[in-house]
Amino acid sequence: MHRGTGLILLFYLVFYLFLAGMFALTMYIMLLTLDDYKPTWQDRLATPGMMIRPKGDQLEITFSVSDTESWDGLVHNLNSFLSPYNDSYQVQTNDNCPPDQYFIQEDSGEVRNNPKRSCQFNRTMLEDCSGMSDRFYGYNRGQPCILIKLNRVIGMLPGKDGQSPYVTCGAKREDSDKIGPLAYYPPNGTFNLMYYPYYGKKAQVNYTQPLVAVKFLNASMNTDINIECKVTSNTLADGSERDKFAGRVSFKLRINDK
Repeated sequence: MHRGTGLILLFYLVFYLFLAGMFALTMYIMLLTLDDYKPTWQDRLATPGMMIRPKGDQLEITFSVSDTESWDGLVHNLNSFLSPYNDSYQVQTNDNCPPDQYFIQEDSGEVRNNPKRSCQFNRTMLEDCSGMSDRFYGYNRGQPCILIKLNRVIGMLPGKDGQSPYVTCGAKREDSDKIGPLAYYPPNGTFNLMYYPYYGKKAQVNYTQPLVAVKFLNASMNTDINIECKVTSNTLADGSERDKFAGRVSFKLRINDK
């Protein structure tokens, strides 16, 4: 009886050791096929997602002009987000690239061109929305700045013929008379081609994601304004109704005067 139990235990020991060995071998072989610098397979959306900063609760930005505490957190959020964009840091770490063309950095056969360089995106390019000339980003005057970024996608080429993708914002139909005039920074709200392609976090360690700032110059007070911003490109497909973040982002803005 004891001998039979011992044989069964021995069988299971050998059996599970064999399974563990098979698992370790298959994992080892799979890891040999992976590249640390770029995904082996990339099944991505035709259009990257968009997001805004400062990021409020459920994509709602609500504040009162006269109540400093209501927008102080939004200003701190923007300051923290923009700190890597300070001109002094960008000059030290990134290149001053020629605009309106891709910054292609190919590998030379098996020799990797790493770490890859990145192009400067200086905070001052956001002008009135940089937090430099106006440290409150317009929130203290009811003229808030909203920053927009496209999600990073390795290898994406979002334009051709020297035409960079650009952002436009507008109010949903029922709020079209509330939004007022807008200003875009950099001019025309472009994500310049020189910031693409993106090569990944490990290959391009100092990559600075391009931004577009939208400033609301005379939006209606004390009312909800439903806004949608979207990217227009001559290579990226328009976002579908099924994905409300593909190439666009919607948010609610409410500016109270008290």
